[in-house]
Amino acid sequence: MTILLGSIADDYTGASDLANTLTKNGLSTVQTVGIPDPSLALPDVDAVVVSLKIRSVEAKEAVAEAGKAERWLRQRGAAHVLYKICSTFDSTDQGNIGPVTEALAEAAGAGSVLVTPAFPETGRTVYLGHLFVNGQPLDESPLKDHPLNPMHDANLVRVMARQSLGAVGLVELATVAAGPQAVKARLEALRAEGVGAAIADAVFERDLETLGEVALETPVSTGASGLGLGLARAIVGSGRASARGGTGDAIRPVGGLAAIVAGSCSAATLRQLEIAERSMPVLRLDTERLLAGSDELAAAIAWASERIASGPVAIAASASPDVVSRLQARYGREASGHAIETATATIAGELVARGVKRLVVAGGETSGATVDRLAIPAFLIGPEIAPGVPVLRTVGNAQGDMLLALKSGNFGGEDFFNAALAMMH
Repeated sequence: MTILLGSIADDYTGASDLANTLTKNGLSTVQTVGIPDPSLALPDVDAVVVSLKIRSVEAKEAVAEAGKAERWLRQRGAAHVLYKICSTFDSTDQGNIGPVTEALAEAAGAGSVLVTPAFPETGRTVYLGHLFVNGQPLDESPLKDHPLNPMHDANLVRVMARQSLGAVGLVELATVAAGPQAVKARLEALRAEGVGAAIADAVFERDLETLGEVALETPVSTGASGLGLGLARAIVGSGRASARGGTGDAIRPVGGLAAIVAGSCSAATLRQLEIAERSMPVLRLDTERLLAGSDELAAAIAWASERIASGPVAIAASASPDVVSRLQARYGREASGHAIETATATIAGELVARGVKRLVVAGGETSGATVDRLAIPAFLIGPEIAPGVPVLRTVGNAQGDMLLALKSGNFGGEDFFNAALAMMH
């Protein structure tokens, strides 16, 4: 298999978001969970998205894992590798966006790497290096209260510089609007100044197309799915894509029971759970009891076992920002986050063991822990449920065919859970 575009995603929901975008824009795509075992037969595709869980780990570990994935992709013909990050630039001053970008650039011998989390379709825009989320500066948006990576600075040049060894520059909107040649000239000028990464403004979809065209001529770039859109359209425009796209096979019915597991504490997910409660049983876990080591987990599994044969159920370890802050103060940010991920993944695994074949998971870390628990090696990309969230069909799964949706906490409309289940048969 020779692939046209490789990508390394820093979490599983982001990977499915990107794979969805590439598929919609003309590239046949498969999403793997980690570097595939050599025994796994992957379909012949244009693009491969390697899903990792490196967004919130130590920078050294993230660099090592990304490096392994990059080498695997290069060995299969990928001339360009996109390091796929969250569109809200989720990271701390210790990383991991800066360290991984620098490591990939060094491995590929890249000059100044284009970096942009912009994706106007989902309300993410970058202007003068500042990230806006649905029109709000990043540091004024709900992301300021993110439980793992609270974002308190909208200036991405500053954010990335604090976590990078090298200098970080800016490609302003006026330059992007002037077209690919102007962007190339700006990157060359930044490279001559010793700048290793350049935040690129993007407000409109045409800006992403310009950046994708430029990035494709370089060995590596860093960005959200919006940059993937630009790269995919550049590849299709060059005539190199296989035109094997299509999502029909991924959506074939699997039957079985259906469930929702939520670990995200985002405002969007909390509202989606409120709406879901109108049409299905919803169990809200007591996260404090969960962290204290009570029998909350066993009780949740018993609760679901009594109801799931009658229709979908939802189990949520989601809480408001003030509750999350209190738990973090008592148990520590990493310990509390890990405990909730482990609990929700355990619940998902128990539900699958009881016959669930259609599973919706909300939250990036929760999704990653769940997919790892189920040991799913890869996914085919199905139709889009909401912007950035496709139906996923398992490939090589020991439990047989399943349909999943892995939702980043902030994605989807109010009725997302019902909409997802309606597309999964």
